[in-house]
Amino acid sequence: MAYSAQRVDRSSDPARRRALALWWVQLGLNAAWTPIFFGARRPGAAAVVIGALLPAAAATAAASAGIDRRAGLLYAPYLAWSAYAAALNVEIWRRNRS
Repeated sequence: MAYSAQRVDRSSDPARRRALALWWVQLGLNAAWTPIFFGARRPGAAAVVIGALLPAAAATAAASAGIDRRAGLLYAPYLAWSAYAAALNVEIWRRNRS
């Protein structure tokens, strides 16, 4: 993610500001998810966070790809992992509701 942001930041494209703003949004959501899911043990609240993280990360990837194709493609593993984590999160929440 950092290398992707660096590639975008080095561009002179005016759209880089939006891409970098999206990068910070998804980074903040990413940072919030772990303490909510693991620390607070609130899988329902964590599902809401990761539900916002996925489209934010996808928007970041798309905005980055519009500036630097490689920067956008670098998001593929992160998006795959985040989707997997979201599926696990939702399933843990579903199985443990009481």
